[in-house]
Amino acid sequence: MEKIRFGIVGTGTIAHRFANAIKNTGGAYLAAVASRTKEGAQVFAKEFDIPMSFTGYEAMAQSDCIDAAYIAVPHSGHIHCSMLMMNGGKHVLCEKPMAINAREAKMMFECAKKNNVLLTEAMWARLVPGTLKMLQLVSSGVLGDILGVEGKFCYTMDEDEMDHHVFKRENGGGSLLDVGCYGLNFASWYLGDEIEHISAEANFYNGTDCHTCVLLKYKSGAIADLSSATLLKKPNEGYIYGTKGYARLERFYAPQEIVLNIHNSGESRIAVPYAGNGFEEQIEHFCDCVKSGAAESPVITHAHTLKIITLTDTIRELISLKYPQDGE
Repeated sequence: MEKIRFGIVGTGTIAHRFANAIKNTGGAYLAAVASRTKEGAQVFAKEFDIPMSFTGYEAMAQSDCIDAAYIAVPHSGHIHCSMLMMNGGKHVLCEKPMAINAREAKMMFECAKKNNVLLTEAMWARLVPGTLKMLQLVSSGVLGDILGVEGKFCYTMDEDEMDHHVFKRENGGGSLLDVGCYGLNFASWYLGDEIEHISAEANFYNGTDCHTCVLLKYKSGAIADLSSATLLKKPNEGYIYGTKGYARLERFYAPQEIVLNIHNSGESRIAVPYAGNGFEEQIEHFCDCVKSGAAESPVITHAHTLKIITLTDTIRELISLKYPQDGE
């Protein structure tokens, strides 16, 4: 298999970012796009010079023109579209969060196993140069023992965007699933999974959490302070605190610069730019996994994805956020 033939499911903003990134990779190309409407699929196909376009998703799932699908629809559609593609024998890279809840995630992983295909959550930030460098720095001990992590991913929508799916409960809307998952992943990369206590508070808009703050206390004694918002702007930055110093990260979950402050040594800066828009590394990694016949990514494992989704389930219980997909 020389190059992986990708089909994109959905034609929104995130699909455009993926389509731009895949042009910069050597392991894949866009062979098809599927949208709910004929016009949407054709316009997207023309924009990115994609040879095949499909109205609806079933036809692309059954087509032999693609090897893998990138799922770029709202959260609520992830399980349906992913399983549709996997049942059609296609490998799947599914936009985060991969599922609304842990029950859906387990069903999706079981579907991947049954069809002998690769399913990976598109947590692109784990694979960018900045994250890899920061993990290396922490492992080297330059910051000492890590005792604290902070991360804020908070934005506000314009008045003409209030019909967005992020404000719709039936779509799995709210800040926790939309961007809070970045903070939870960030904390797990540097503090692990041995969480001793969880506390959370949230404000709501239209039944979705529009501002959520989470504290995670770890068995090591470390504490993660994380926040997400859809109607409140905060500096999009994060910190990793150790006994020997701390690191400050703009766009903390996928930084392009690391600012180190080591006690008695002053400040230093490390540039860690993306290869393109940040999606290139995840596409190449996914393609390598497909070509090697891997059952799952060795970096974004099924177990890790499930742990983060289970954690969002727990946090939602604490803030009393329930989705139709959760059932009774």
